[in-house]
Amino acid sequence: MMSEMAIDGRNHDPLRLRELLGRAESLAARHALSSVVVGMAGPEGDLIFPEIVDYVESALRVDDAIFRMTRERAVLVLADVDRPRAEEIIARLLSGFSEQYAQSAGPRIHLGYFEVTPQHKHLTVKEVLPTVFAAAPVS
Repeated sequence: MMSEMAIDGRNHDPLRLRELLGRAESLAARHALSSVVVGMAGPEGDLIFPEIVDYVESALRVDDAIFRMTRERAVLVLADVDRPRAEEIIARLLSGFSEQYAQSAGPRIHLGYFEVTPQHKHLTVKEVLPTVFAAAPVS
């Protein structure tokens, strides 16, 4: 059975998420640079959330990446930033989305953050995902 995400041609291979986390871990270990993994979760069936993810993806820097887990969940890896800077970036992007699409209220999404620092050794998906999706709406 092919998922909706696989049909659209984007890369949603779980190995890609491991590679993104490995790259963040490598930056931290080799260059003492923090990166931040951001979990984004929208309400089940929300038609706006995929548009938000598209908008954020189009605004990311070349060094940043996004991994779409499901229609209502995505993981961003923001390279060479700490958590306060990552929070500023995400707030600016969500504000830009709201302004561009004339939403009076901000998008209804849950955000979770995991900062990858030089102290993290052998980072795993099982360690990061529960943190970035803690208390996220169940999809």
